Amino acid sequence: MAPVNYQAVHKFPRERDRPSPRRPNSWPVIGLFIIAVIAAIALARDFLMPITFAMLLFFVFVPVRRRLSRLGVAPAITATLIVFGLFFAIIALVWFISGPAGQLIADMPEIQSALTEKLQRLRGTFETIDTAMAQMETETDPATPVEEGAVSPGFDVASAILNGLYTTPGIIGQIALTLFLLFFLIASGDMIYLKIVQSFDTLHEKRLAYSALREIEDSLGSYLGAITLINACLGLAIGLAMWALGMPSPLLFGLLAFSLNFIPYLGAITGVGIALLVALVSFSDIFWPIMVALTYLTLTTLEGQLITPYFVARRLQMNAVVVFLTVALWAWLWSVIGMIIAVPLLVVISVICDHVPGLEKLGNFLAGDDPVPLAEDEPAPAARSGNI
Repeated sequence: MAPVNYQAVHKFPRERDRPSPRRPNSWPVIGLFIIAVIAAIALARDFLMPITFAMLLFFVFVPVRRRLSRLGVAPAITATLIVFGLFFAIIALVWFISGPAGQLIADMPEIQSALTEKLQRLRGTFETIDTAMAQMETETDPATPVEEGAVSPGFDVASAILNGLYTTPGIIGQIALTLFLLFFLIASGDMIYLKIVQSFDTLHEKRLAYSALREIEDSLGSYLGAITLINACLGLAIGLAMWALGMPSPLLFGLLAFSLNFIPYLGAITGVGIALLVALVSFSDIFWPIMVALTYLTLTTLEGQLITPYFVARRLQMNAVVVFLTVALWAWLWSVIGMIIAVPLLVVISVICDHVPGLEKLGNFLAGDDPVPLAEDEPAPAARSGNI
């Protein structure tokens, strides 16, 4: 029998047996990109702050421009009315604040002196403990000198005025840039929306982009409108409460509460601290300052825990931990302005995550609704594998 030659049909090793090349890990690149973006935002704050404000206001006032366009009003006229309305609102706010704020700056040396005297009286309660601790430190380290009669530097009114004059031109320039950019954005009509939609290729992507833009303007308008109305009512309530308790400048406290309440969590704490300090100076005993602080804290707590969750739509509520971290991050980047725009920017990011494929999980993490229990969210492991 003739020998049979066997030929290999497949080459060894087979193509499918060869290990596929590992994809490079992109997380370090993503981390470096995030760090670079944060650094750029911090460095370009003076330029980016008015642009961010103008874009947020643009989404808020787009529905107004659209309704007036249906009535035959040109977008340029609508933009002029909106910009001049905001300008006169800023002028009125500065005029209302200038009187009480100027008087407060003029009385600052007397306020500081009275506050120091009150704090020294409170410190007298712990004088025995301080003396005992000083004696223990002297016995432990006799060479350590004991400082006496340390006097803190007083409040310099001239320095405060000079600092205000130094920062005022920059603030005016940023407000002017915001209003001018807002005018051009609104006067352009639907051009911005059309350019964004046309930058996508497929019809499905164009629809997603337009839907996201409409939901951003709807969400921002609903959120800022509700929050502004709630803050105005809170400022009125706190102003009346401060007037009833005999606090000086109750109008200033109302405006302060209205402004600070745009900053989640930290705004209420700051307002309580300011009210407590002013009350310590204004009243001779400790009872009324505590009442002032408790009244301010009670009103802000009722607003934050009952009124805002009831009037703000559920889909606009955010994860409390994410909101706090976002406010802290933007406070570090842009100070007070960053704390004000932190939540509106978070609303925009949440809407974008809901419309961009692949970011749904991030949007679910940012949302403030209750998560679905694990038993209802996915089947048990045994049921998934088919085992009983």
